[in-house]
Amino acid sequence: MPTPNLLSDLARLASEGRNPDTLHIDRQSTLDMLTTMNAQDKQVPEAVARVLPAIASAVDHIVTAFQQGGRLIYMGAGTSGRLGVLDASECPPTFSVPADRVIGLIAGGPEAMFRAQEGAEDNAQLGADDLQQLTLSAKDVVVGIAASGRTPYVLGGLHYARSLGATTVALACNSGSAIGLAADIAIEPEVGPEVITGSTRLKSGTAQKLVLNMLTTASMIRIGKVYQNLMVDLNASNLKLQARAQRIVMQATEVNEVQAAEALTAADNNVKLAILMLLSGLDKAEAQARLQQHKGVLNAALSRQP
Repeated sequence: MPTPNLLSDLARLASEGRNPDTLHIDRQSTLDMLTTMNAQDKQVPEAVARVLPAIASAVDHIVTAFQQGGRLIYMGAGTSGRLGVLDASECPPTFSVPADRVIGLIAGGPEAMFRAQEGAEDNAQLGADDLQQLTLSAKDVVVGIAASGRTPYVLGGLHYARSLGATTVALACNSGSAIGLAADIAIEPEVGPEVITGSTRLKSGTAQKLVLNMLTTASMIRIGKVYQNLMVDLNASNLKLQARAQRIVMQATEVNEVQAAEALTAADNNVKLAILMLLSGLDKAEAQARLQQHKGVLNAALSRQP
């Protein structure tokens, strides 16, 4: 049974309140119901916009971590944990980063992605243990995700991370959250009561997804994984991505399909290298050396600055 303290804690959370705009949603037509949901969803990007400075601070710390050989580690339970795992799993194919550069932890382990693991989120020690198994270091950034802002699993992880000197970030959907107070940086987009009371997979989950998109995408841009608005470190691991790689080379250099394919072959299917070879006239070895000199940042390599 929930304790009186837990009941009172939940009663104070905006994300757990009843939404006055949806009190009669169960009596609406399908179209009116969806219109109501859509109107509520429009509030989410506005809430995220209000916390952009905190997101920017987190990105700067993540960039520093990457540059020093550190990692970005997400941890959460339920929907929050699944969103972290999703964002982490999309980084290797999109940006060609090692699978252990961005990691998603979910309370209860991989099985919890598909089936709820009852009680795992209530175990603060489990959060610390999961980070310990990753050999967490002060170079890493740990982002604790919890819509309520009070999940023990996340709190345990954040406390452990801070004890090691790692940078800690909290992503919650209630201001003044427990995880926000436990972290170095608090990102707290307040989206208000959900369409269905307490169903934080809705607006809260959407807000979390938007923020996670920003954290990884902006960080990857900052370390040179994007040229203009093209993902030039794409890992072309299937036919669709191979076609996308060819299109990226064409878009960046204005060559035709045949020239792009030839450049990719000469560059061992390295999109960034193929673009540099085409735009600079350098051969493969020279282009590789130029990229290495400029730490993989294509704009810098093209500037021909020493």
